[in-house]
Parts: sequence; structure tokens; C-alpha cells
Amino acid sequence: MELKEKLSKVGITLPEIMLPVKGTDLQKWAVIACDQYSSEPEYWQAVTELVGNEPSTLNLIFPECYLEDGDGIDRIKNINSTMNSYISNGVLSSLGESFVLIRRTTPDSPDRWGLITALDLEAYDFTEGSNSLIRATEGTILDRIPPRKEIRKDALLEFPHIMVLLNDPAGLCIEPLEKKADKLPKIYDFELMMGSGHLTGYHISTPQDIEAFANGLLTLLDKENMDDPMLYAMGDGNHSLATAKSIWEDLKKDLDDASLKNHPARYALVELVNLFDKGIVFEPIHRLIFDTDPQASLAALLEECKGEFIATDDLDLISTSVSADPQKPVIGIMGNGINGYIKLIPEEGLLPTGLVQDWMDNFLLKNPGSRVDYIHGTESTRTLSFESGNMGILLPAIDKGSFFEAVKSRGAFPRKTFSMGEAREKRFYMESRKIQ
Repeated sequence: MELKEKLSKVGITLPEIMLPVKGTDLQKWAVIACDQYSSEPEYWQAVTELVGNEPSTLNLIFPECYLEDGDGIDRIKNINSTMNSYISNGVLSSLGESFVLIRRTTPDSPDRWGLITALDLEAYDFTEGSNSLIRATEGTILDRIPPRKEIRKDALLEFPHIMVLLNDPAGLCIEPLEKKADKLPKIYDFELMMGSGHLTGYHISTPQDIEAFANGLLTLLDKENMDDPMLYAMGDGNHSLATAKSIWEDLKKDLDDASLKNHPARYALVELVNLFDKGIVFEPIHRLIFDTDPQASLAALLEECKGEFIATDDLDLISTSVSADPQKPVIGIMGNGINGYIKLIPEEGLLPTGLVQDWMDNFLLKNPGSRVDYIHGTESTRTLSFESGNMGILLPAIDKGSFFEAVKSRGAFPRKTFSMGEAREKRFYMESRKIQ
């Protein structure tokens, strides 16, 4: 079997990756995923001040902090114009068809290793009940796709914050590359902005290395039930990949057979990581309700879940009490005058996140003046919970050891069930690829 055929069988193609030219200030170039710090505009203002007029991915993305500002059309025009400018002015250069092995160091977790590659969107289906090679891991909110399509549909380049998981406990795919990293060409090595750690990239371009990686994936695929094969699970960026898929489905209706096979929009650039990498730590995604009466909101939640509320102003105790244990499920509550935790009633199949999300969806329908945000990190949730009119809900993490099995057996989790690490551990935009 030829190399391209092997890659195709496992839903991968060799992308032509682009990086900023030598001499670019990479600390200003790379910024964090657009869906982080979405309720903290001061973070993005600090990034703007740090970047100044230097080339930066800040100018190529739409931070979700600004989605409600009403200037979306102008922002998207500026993003597209800047992409074209960076290409025509030589800010970006091609590495050729290859992969990039990355090592991410963070202040919070062990080093994480990943591989930048491109997945075939024909191998992905985010609809409920799908048995595609690439599986969605949270429910896709269809209303969230159109605004993201507006950002991507005319873009010349993609800059992904998508992270996709491999179920590879034996370390067959990425780990062999990791072990020989000191012998690989190093293409960048720098400190990330805002105290977010360090990023190092290694060029993977030899047929031998690429084929060894492909053979590892084929071994994993051989272990799958071929009536229901699942090789990849979404980690971060569920809606970003769903947006890319949606655009591809629109485009391919008008393409001939040759274009169907080779059109760049058929593929999406992602970071592929092993679920069992020591740097992959599943963190919960907490909820924050704005513009509400915290006392009334807590009462409504207690009425819904019929749990026992334990009041305490010991915030550390609240955090440590939160649990996903089906025998002792607990969620935390923070806000002015409502601090404590709720002991939920144990029942088979209970997901605290699902219970809270269902309640919250109904609550927002009855209270249209309130709104919700999804917060990565306990400290940010604590800080925001105590602003007037806010209520924070701390949720437990899920067990990554049973993650793939759970996705295959039950389908996608309730949306925003988990996050891989704290906010500053998220993927930074670095590599890009043409999609037109």
C-alpha cells in the first residue's frame, strides 16, 4: 500500500503548512484560541497592547469576547484582507507538504506532545448517531455554525485551535516521533505570551517518519470494530470542525470528481494528540449566569435537582467537594450570599453537567434578561461569580480513561462537558494552511 493510500485510509492528508518567516516575533505572532477568556475583555485588550502593529494571528481570528459588539462584518473583512496581505507581503512561508510535531509546556500540567496534520472531512459526521471515523464528543448547536461560517467561508487561510484525540495507550503513533525529537529539524522554539508556557515545533517531512506514523494509525484502526470504527474523538474545537464540515458540504455540490478529491477545503488542519499523553488533563467547564438574582437562581436549581445544599464560605472546600462520582455527585455554587455545594441525588447514568445544562436551558427561556457563559478554570469562575448579579456553578471533570468507550456507547456528551486543561493551556494559533 502506498503512503498516500495509507494516509487516506486513516482519514489524513499531508498538508502544506505555512509559518511566519524568520525574524517574526513569535511571542507576538501566536495568540490563544479565540473561545478563551470570552468574558474577560481585559485579557484581549492586554494582548492587543502587547502585539501592537507587529504581524500576529490576533489580526487573523475573531475573539469570541467581541462576538456581540455589532462590528462583525467589518472584523471579518479586516481578517480576510490581512490574510491576503500576509501572503502577498511574504509574512508567511510554506514548509511544503509535511507534519509538525509540537511540544507544549505549560505552568499547570506535564508537557504535551501533538502532531499538526490535516483530517479528511469526509471521515467526519457530527450528526447524532454517527459512526464516522472522527466523532463529535459534544452536542453540536446548529445555531452556532452560521456565524462561524461567515468567518471561515471567504477566508484564504485556516488557523486551527482544533485538538483531536487518539485512543493510543501503547503510544504507537506520536510517541515514536517524540522519542527522536532531538534529531528532528527544530522550526520554532519560544515563550508564549501572557505566562502561558513554551512552544517548540519540529519538522516531520521524511517519508520514513510519515509512514511510521501512518502505520501506527493503521494498527489502531485494525483493532476497531469495522462496522463501527472510531479512530478519532474531538477534544477541543467541536464547533470549529463542524463549521469546516458544513462549508465543505456546501462547496462539494458544485465540484467535479477531480476537485472532490483534491480541494483544500475538504481537509481541516488540526493538532492530533494521544488521549493518554501525560499532558492531557481533562478539566470541567464551569457555568456563569449573568444578570440574575443569585438567591432565586439557586432556589430554582435546587427545586430542579432536588439535592441537598450545604452552605459554606470556604471556597476551597467548595472546589474540592465537586465530584463526578455517580455514588456521590456534587456541584459547587459561588456568588454573593449563596456559597456552598449541592449533593445531587445519585442515579444510574447521571451526568452533573447534563443535569445543570438542561436546567439552565429552561431557566434562560424563562428569564430572557439573563445570559450564560462557559468558563475554563476555577479561578476565573470564582472571580466572576462575585460580581453583582452573577452566579457561578462549578462542575466536575469526566474520567478520560473511559472517554472513547463512553462516546461510542452513548454518543456525544452534553455540550461544554469537559475541557483539556485550564484556559492558558489551550492551543495557540501558530501554523496555517490555505483553504482556497
